[in-house]
Amino acid sequence: MYLNRIQLKPDAAGKSEFWRNFGSEYQAHRQIWELFTDGPERERDFLYRQETFGSMPTFYAVSEREPVNRGGLWHIESKTYDPALRQGQRLAFVLRANPVRTKCDEKGQHHRHDVVMEVKKRLKKQDPSGMSWPPEPEIVQQTGFAWLAMRGERCGFEVGDGEIRADGYRQQRFFKQRMKKPIRISTIDYTGLLTVTDADVFRKMLFTGIGPAKGFGCGMMMVRPAGR
Repeated sequence: MYLNRIQLKPDAAGKSEFWRNFGSEYQAHRQIWELFTDGPERERDFLYRQETFGSMPTFYAVSEREPVNRGGLWHIESKTYDPALRQGQRLAFVLRANPVRTKCDEKGQHHRHDVVMEVKKRLKKQDPSGMSWPPEPEIVQQTGFAWLAMRGERCGFEVGDGEIRADGYRQQRFFKQRMKKPIRISTIDYTGLLTVTDADVFRKMLFTGIGPAKGFGCGMMMVRPAGR
């Protein structure tokens, strides 16, 4: 696997054609996809995370292949990614995730539900005025932590209450080409500390991601030794 840092070249930032193609998560998805695709049959074999420093976008990506800078707009640094992991290891991490819960309706069809919106709907039934609701940051912290803790059980790590910050909740809506209905995703940004409980399962999660919406910049966890 490779870990890549992909930064927009300063001279590319002045090109209006770039910014016309960079206004939503879907457009960001297309920009990053151009670096990894080698044909119409290629399936996604990478994860990415977008950050913005100033007004300049930077992507971090974990991939099976090195990206190719076809348009010359990017400065790309790639290195082999083979993290040394062990059970009980403490790691600091950052993660942008799409925290949803899948439920089955009466027809047997599965639907994804935003965990924050689920709590808000429940609160609204209890108190339509909203006067007794906790502040949204508190809802995001509590529901976001619960979602991550549950996912961690399947992904080879555990997290402790008080060691995780869950914030930056955003709801996004955008259109994909030739689709009439918009794509809707919500995201939470996580930072904190975790403990590896199963090194093999955790390694697989680092390479394949956590949660849905990975094609739109969610699910890539970046780690480093705690305390560094």
